[in-house]
Amino acid sequence: MERVQMIAQAMYDKKAKNIIALDISEITSLGDYFVICSCSSDAQLRACTDEIEEKLSEINIDPMHKEGYNGGTWILMDYGDIIVHVMLEETREFYSLERLWTDAKEITLELK
Repeated sequence: MERVQMIAQAMYDKKAKNIIALDISEITSLGDYFVICSCSSDAQLRACTDEIEEKLSEINIDPMHKEGYNGGTWILMDYGDIIVHVMLEETREFYSLERLWTDAKEITLELK
């Protein structure tokens, strides 16, 4: 949970919107958590992703995989048990991951 909180805080620090964390451990083998946020521009999308990588690299954690960084509207970062979705607002509205994963439990985040 500490890493989920770190990821969400990095998103918040870069002014991402609608930040949520979902516990998916009971409903899929993809991982344990999704952390999702919305960004308003390509620049913010990359800045948010860079901030997440920087904060986690400080504790020696690097993503196993990253997709969409160059020119995408949705950047996915795979940290094994945590899947991070950094999405442009319109992309997030279109795919509506929260609706697709309604069985997942939302985790309370403390962002400051």
